[in-house]
Amino acid sequence: MSEARTPAQIEADIVRRRQDLAVMLDEIGVRLHPKTIIGEAKAKTVEAVDRTAGRAYVTVNRVVSDVRAQLVSEDGAPRLERIVPVAMVGVGVVGLLVVRSRKRRG
Repeated sequence: MSEARTPAQIEADIVRRRQDLAVMLDEIGVRLHPKTIIGEAKAKTVEAVDRTAGRAYVTVNRVVSDVRAQLVSEDGAPRLERIVPVAMVGVGVVGLLVVRSRKRRG
């Protein structure tokens, strides 16, 4: 058989449950407050940007290292057999851009 509860126990139980509900409603109010929602959105955005920037940094660093390895020997001397063709292509591209911009103006 179950033990009968006294009116005082029932009343204390009701008071405790009301307090629990009040705390829960306060927590819901804080979570749904626009400032809280905006703050969480900002934090997630900052985290995503930081993560993306970190990945971009690692990728750029890897590319720069790969290019450097192609243009500079292990002892640090420039590899002219690779640098000269790259420089000539660069000069050619710049020359084409200059000629093209002059045709547009004239």
